[in-house]
Amino acid sequence: MGCFLPHPDNVPVEITPRKQASLSRHKLHSISLAGVACNSDRGWRRGTAVDMYMPSLGETAHYPGYIAWCKKQPGGYRIGVAFTDDQTLFGARMGEQVCQIEHYYRLQHEQNQLPENMEALALEWINRHAVEFSQATLDHALAQPALD
Repeated sequence: MGCFLPHPDNVPVEITPRKQASLSRHKLHSISLAGVACNSDRGWRRGTAVDMYMPSLGETAHYPGYIAWCKKQPGGYRIGVAFTDDQTLFGARMGEQVCQIEHYYRLQHEQNQLPENMEALALEWINRHAVEFSQATLDHALAQPALD
């Protein structure tokens, strides 16, 4: 099982079930590349086929995946949505970067520290955090279980 990028709590995400067969725990563990961790108002069964939708990115920001894990927390659940193909994983990683920039913008806004334009803010975030979303970082994280 790969690593899970944390989705910012203050940026909306919607998880909806897909009409596709669930995956067994073993199969999910063996084919999952990586995924996204986010909050959910409901619990999910591991292996359930879902669509992850990021409304702030527009109508096309749908990423099909499977529930890899679900942990009860105060006020809801923390879930891991695993992706099983490179293209979906790439799209979700790019979407998460935009969501992280949006989160960074909201934090700066709360602290009244906004730069002159959004592009400058995005470049600042990229300079500080883009390496966390790089292919090399993902490859390293995915290789870790094989090295243990």
